[in-house]
Amino acid sequence: MDIIKMTRELGAAIQQDERYLRFSKARENNEKDEELLALMGQIQQLQMAYQQEASQENADTAKMAVFERQFNEVYAKFMANDNMKEYEAARHEIDELMNYVMQLLGLCVNGADPMTCEPEVHEHGCDCDCDSCHSGCC
Repeated sequence: MDIIKMTRELGAAIQQDERYLRFSKARENNEKDEELLALMGQIQQLQMAYQQEASQENADTAKMAVFERQFNEVYAKFMANDNMKEYEAARHEIDELMNYVMQLLGLCVNGADPMTCEPEVHEHGCDCDCDSCHSGCC
C-alpha cells in the first residue's frame, strides 16, 4: 500500500466533493469581484498607514484612531459583500470537512479502528474544548 498514492487519491476525492466545489467557485467569484478587490486594496492601505504611524516615535494617536475607524468601516463593507459572505460560508464548510478528516486520521494514528472510530464533533465544528481554549470560536 502506497500511503502517498492513497493521499493523492483522497485529495482528488475532496476536490470532487460539493463543499470543495462550492468553496472553489466562491474563491473564483471573489477574485473577479472588482468592488471586493477595491475594498481589499483600501484595507491594505489603511493597515499600512496605521502601521507606519504606529512605528513613529511620537505616533499621533488621534490619527491612528481615524485609521482604525476607517478600517472598521471598510472591513464591514468588505464582509457584507455577497460574494464574501458566500466565500466565508463555503470556507467554513470546507474547514469543517478538513477538521473532521484530520481528526479521523489522528484517531487512526493513535490506534482506533479506522472503520468504526468517530471524531468528537462539537456544535460549532472545531475540535477544541471551549471552556479551556478561550478562542472565541463559539
